[in-house]
Amino acid sequence: MNRLAVLDCDGTLVDSGATIVATVAETFAIHDLEMPAPAVCRGVIGLSLIEAMARLVPDAAEDDHVRLAETYKGCFFRARQAGRVEEPLFDGIIDLLDALEAAGWLLAVATGKSDRGLRHCLDRHDLHARFVSLQTADRHPSKPDPSMVLQAIADAGASPQQTLVIGDTTFDMGMARAAGAAALGAGWGYHDDAELLAGGAHLVARRPDEVMAMLPGLMERIDG
Repeated sequence: MNRLAVLDCDGTLVDSGATIVATVAETFAIHDLEMPAPAVCRGVIGLSLIEAMARLVPDAAEDDHVRLAETYKGCFFRARQAGRVEEPLFDGIIDLLDALEAAGWLLAVATGKSDRGLRHCLDRHDLHARFVSLQTADRHPSKPDPSMVLQAIADAGASPQQTLVIGDTTFDMGMARAAGAAALGAGWGYHDDAELLAGGAHLVARRPDEVMAMLPGLMERIDG
């Protein structure tokens, strides 16, 4: 049975927080809404867009959440065309991917991004070919629903007991737990250690270079 590492994108592979907050600000200005605090915006990164808008504007109707999500998509697309999208890789991510592959892990992505957004991000960093499965919000319910992880497991010929989810939000941790996989918090992202542990993380790595040393004990706990 193959071993599979499923990684989140925003906040785990890439530091896209500044671009996302700026795009939310533009979206809210278009709709004449008060901009949430940046920390509040970062707190919903990882959710599907409609779900994220529902959390940012909980008193609005569902149709309004859909309209906000569509406006956000348009703003983000224009920002990308203008060269204003910043999604740098976190320090140590390439080394982590190299180490996982060298240890025999297959790699996958589960993200709240769209197919198009994920493709742009991975192609920019020449990472697309490294992943055996790419799961996005276009084809799945929002995290923490386990659908993305379960599909990645099926694509990779893995099992939940041999699957690791690495993500920076409680949504990722809930998704991992719901799928029966190991949940490793990426403490370099947008939710803090306490949130990740409360949200279901088995362990939290503060930096990418801490991950490999944690895996033997983590996977043994899941197998047990």
